[in-house]
Amino acid sequence: MYVTAEIIREVEQRYGSPAEIAREYEMNAEQLAVVRLGMKHGRCHDVTLVIVDDERNIVVTRKPSYPPGAFRTPSGGIEPGESFDAGAKREAKEETGLDIELERYLIRANVRFRCGSDVIDWATHVLQARPTGGILQPLDTKEIVEARKATIPEITGPIREALLASGKPGLRYRAELDALAIELIFRETGGVSPRTELMRVPVLSGG
Repeated sequence: MYVTAEIIREVEQRYGSPAEIAREYEMNAEQLAVVRLGMKHGRCHDVTLVIVDDERNIVVTRKPSYPPGAFRTPSGGIEPGESFDAGAKREAKEETGLDIELERYLIRANVRFRCGSDVIDWATHVLQARPTGGILQPLDTKEIVEARKATIPEITGPIREALLASGKPGLRYRAELDALAIELIFRETGGVSPRTELMRVPVLSGG
């Protein structure tokens, strides 16, 4: 794993200590194989970006394999030798067309994907960001077929329902992460409180 503990400590120094959660999902062999496809160079992490504009809309993306109505916040991996910030900004640009500034380290999720005795341990680092320029249109059109802004009621309502209805553990994970991120961003500003089953999972450490 090349996003080291030292790198994460530096991220915490710049953007704050995140809430930390642990999750586990049972998958079939095909679903676990999809996760393994993303493990180039031994990668076992992703950086997920909650890009919030001045109107409190959030940027979401859709991949070619997703069912109708299913969107999620953009994510991707830091490349070997790439700084955390540079990698996060590159992924944002590729998937959304936007330039961003990172603002807050929201969540560190330690996740285990399992198919019987076959296990993949994965870490997701969720950061809040703001758009600073660019045009909302994915550059990597092979990976992302649509990028758009969604309201909080959309994300916690019909988008979440579409992700869960897919029956895919990976999309359920993304629905839960997005709901928790929204909770953490807006709970201190009198905003919405989208309670989902994730909110009943103990938070291991807070930020």
